[in-house]
Amino acid sequence: MTFAITAQYAVALTLIMIVLNTMVTVARLKTPISLGDSGNNALLVANRRWMNFAENVPMTLILMALAEAGGAGATVLHASGIALVAVRLIHPFGLSVETPKRAARIVGSVGTKLVQVALSGILLMQHFA
Repeated sequence: MTFAITAQYAVALTLIMIVLNTMVTVARLKTPISLGDSGNNALLVANRRWMNFAENVPMTLILMALAEAGGAGATVLHASGIALVAVRLIHPFGLSVETPKRAARIVGSVGTKLVQVALSGILLMQHFA
């Protein structure tokens, strides 16, 4: 099995991850800070943007690949993939030290969880069908 649909979204999400990680590198290069953020807000935000992505996206891609392996339809997989890419593009713009409850953060967080729940539901239906 090639996981052709999941692979398309894994590539798009990898590009987002590379951008977020590069933003951490750029923020770090502007400081003498080697590890952590030492209270530097710009570095803290860059780190959290990347780390939140790293905390959430891999498991979601695993769920998507398992759903694809189980025979989930292309429409469901593309809807999940498009939604995940969209909310993961939105989420970083919502992280701010000054304004903790920004709409983009909520949309990104809730949207990611909805995709995870939907894919988990698909896997449960596949298992018990």
